[in-house]
Amino acid sequence: MALTGIEILKMLPKKNCGECDVPTCLAFAMKVAAGQEDIGACPYVSDEVKEKVGEASAPPIRTITLGSGDNKFEMGGETCLYRHEKRFEHPTGIAVLVTTDMSDEDVDGRMDRFNSLRYDRVGLELKADLIAIKDNGDQSAFTALIEKAREKCPDAALILMSESADSLKAGAEACGDHKPLLYAADSGNYSDMAAVAKDTGCPLTVKGSNIGEAADTADKLISEGLKDLVIDTGARTAKAVLEDNIVCRRASVKHKYKPLGFPTITFPCEMTDDPLMESLVASMLICKYAGIVVLSDLQGDTLFPLLLERLNIFTDPQRPMVVQEDIYPINGPDENSPVLVTCNFSLTYFIVSGEIEGSKIPSWLLIKDTEGLSVLTAWAAGKFSADLIAMFVKKSGIEDKVKHRCLIIPGYLASIKGELEEELPDWTIQIGPREASHLPPFLKSWKPE
Repeated sequence: MALTGIEILKMLPKKNCGECDVPTCLAFAMKVAAGQEDIGACPYVSDEVKEKVGEASAPPIRTITLGSGDNKFEMGGETCLYRHEKRFEHPTGIAVLVTTDMSDEDVDGRMDRFNSLRYDRVGLELKADLIAIKDNGDQSAFTALIEKAREKCPDAALILMSESADSLKAGAEACGDHKPLLYAADSGNYSDMAAVAKDTGCPLTVKGSNIGEAADTADKLISEGLKDLVIDTGARTAKAVLEDNIVCRRASVKHKYKPLGFPTITFPCEMTDDPLMESLVASMLICKYAGIVVLSDLQGDTLFPLLLERLNIFTDPQRPMVVQEDIYPINGPDENSPVLVTCNFSLTYFIVSGEIEGSKIPSWLLIKDTEGLSVLTAWAAGKFSADLIAMFVKKSGIEDKVKHRCLIIPGYLASIKGELEEELPDWTIQIGPREASHLPPFLKSWKPE
């Protein structure tokens, strides 16, 4: 059960030193209780208190980290059943399956598509996350395939699948410090698999023939000291896996049932031979509530919709999507290119920049920080007013990049033209079109005044 702020305060040294960047211990305790601060930020708290508070404040579904360095994949850490209650924490991982009995051509094709099928959208790179490598009985081929995946796809997190504990141990050692997910421990081999997980420090998948058996095996592994687990309930039909995922999430979030308090891994690739049906099942599991979905292959026409669905579901509804305040050169602008200004709401930025790019006119796009609000909303909230725009233009450095002094503002802000001219007396303010789609013809006929 989570601790209250007062309960946490009783365990703090009560120095009110401010070294945690919070003025008082009471305020710090309240932030820790609300999940806004980590107990480790206090330099004087004991390890015993850190462990106690950390366990009490841990999310009901444990966070599992794979990979290494900048190429880490995280799953779990979820705290709610529905996104509107708070937010979903870690997007479902999309994995592609390769096996040791596949031809080199098939393996290379899947790895090449893993690397090439990447999309830029609202400032994010959308891509698959993991490669699942399955051993069909040849340990040397298994290890060689792991080494190939590490070489060809260095940013991929790996899932190592084998019935042999020795093969999994050799595979984990081949990964070095790039931590893989080991698959899988069941009711018959969990002791051997637990030993490998302890030796390698890697998360371990628990597989059952049903959700009850998976929970029993997970409970045994927890009693052996393992904390980083992933659940495969064994369901291999769309109906069963959906039901199991919902039960796992409800049991952990609502009832704090620890044996199921881990992210799940699912296998649409084993549920159908139809690629479209496989994608349909994967799309359902991204919604409810898979930590990883493993696909038989990656194809652009099926992967891209899954990536967009995932982006929409795992976007934090409490946090606007923004781009950084800056000067953005588009189409290779020079000192004679037009200068436009707009807000930093991601959708506004990408629509405007896309239209400018499509016009083929070299331009400078100034993005003003409006805390993620759109143009009219930001103006109404006083975050995109003439004085703030003028201040941003002066400090942005755009005056060093262009010879002219002509600034194009959104058409919906025509009313601030006079105020902005007072704030920027050396600049001519031009009113641009109201709709971004009208920018190309406007820019093609633009001349500095």
